[in-house]
Amino acid sequence: MEQDDNTTELGGNITLVGFKEIERAELVVVKKIVGSYARKLSDTVSGFEGIVINLKLVHKSEEGNPKYELHAKAIIKGNPMVTEVVDRNLFVGLDDVLKKLLTLTSKE
Repeated sequence: MEQDDNTTELGGNITLVGFKEIERAELVVVKKIVGSYARKLSDTVSGFEGIVINLKLVHKSEEGNPKYELHAKAIIKGNPMVTEVVDRNLFVGLDDVLKKLLTLTSKE
């Protein structure tokens, strides 16, 4: 379900923001990674309500090697928990930010 040009909702509890510039093939992998972590969160964290992933391209150069700034926010019992990572590889950065979020939420 599309909300606006820059926001995509997956299922009922996953929102991607800023992924408009990502190629379609990359977006498929992004959705699988995020879906996997969302499932882990909903299975292991009581009160998990949803997750929002924000992507921002920083230092985009002519050579096409941007850095990806990723922010992951999980809503647990109405309280937001946020992690962030900057990486040159979208998939590594996404995995790292979600792994940090999973670690942070499991401590609660």
